[in-house]
Amino acid sequence: MLQRSVVMPLVTEVIKSDAFLVDSKDQGSQLPISTELTTIAFTHCNNYIKSELDSDTAVTFADKPIKAWSMGNYQFLINADIQIADESGKMTAQKYVCRITYDKGDDQEGVLDFDNWTMIGLSGIEGL
Repeated sequence: MLQRSVVMPLVTEVIKSDAFLVDSKDQGSQLPISTELTTIAFTHCNNYIKSELDSDTAVTFADKPIKAWSMGNYQFLINADIQIADESGKMTAQKYVCRITYDKGDDQEGVLDFDNWTMIGLSGIEGL
């Protein structure tokens, strides 16, 4: 009875409110896109990967991602190819997915500075 008369009406009011609304100029898309911000996100993902690999590891990055998505609120999902040398020096192709967020939102002044980005996740590259 308490749940039906007190808790559920409260939950309904919270859902109707703007409590969880994120006001951002960056709208997400279910379709892959190519914008200046996805290109910068791709570059930051590559720089992050390079910094996490051993300095002796040879790596070659693709010129552009396979696909990139804006998830909204300056969060990006990047799918790209990379060539990494194994122990014998043979280059092997791998695909990776990187999820990264630009922390300053609508303030685009610091997009080139990696310190203004947060790496959320990286998958597809062995050892990282």
